[in-house]
Amino acid sequence: MLPRGASSMPPPPNPAAYFPPPRVTLPSGLEILRTYSGAVIFLEILFGTIVWILVAATRVPLPLLQGWVMFVAVTAWFLSIVFLCVFLFGYANRIAVNWNQTDFLFHGATFVFYFGAFLLQAATTSLHHFPRKFNSTTQEKILADHEYNISIAASV
Repeated sequence: MLPRGASSMPPPPNPAAYFPPPRVTLPSGLEILRTYSGAVIFLEILFGTIVWILVAATRVPLPLLQGWVMFVAVTAWFLSIVFLCVFLFGYANRIAVNWNQTDFLFHGATFVFYFGAFLLQAATTSLHHFPRKFNSTTQEKILADHEYNISIAASV
């Protein structure tokens, strides 16, 4: 027989024991550069800089399309540098976030935005042969041959 006030059911388990804080499996400091994630961040910074320079070096025939390409290149470049600095300076160990999931989501979102920018830049490049009419007597290509080659490089 149980003593008075006692229950036959055990007490509920402590939820903190079943949900430990997320572990950071990505290294901090310069060791981040030796991982796949660090290499991808470095490539995002490198290629974002190249796209930024190539698009800025051409005349912008379609500001709406190429404006978005520049926005994506500059924003992804800046966020990649911030994300890399979080690991380089060890802030990842101080911020309680699931860094594995954050890393996956960051690279996934960056891929989606860069792919959309690629499609818009390729669409702008494909209009190379269409003439632009300034008035009834003057016609000029939307992109000159040199700008066409730069635009192809930015698309790739």
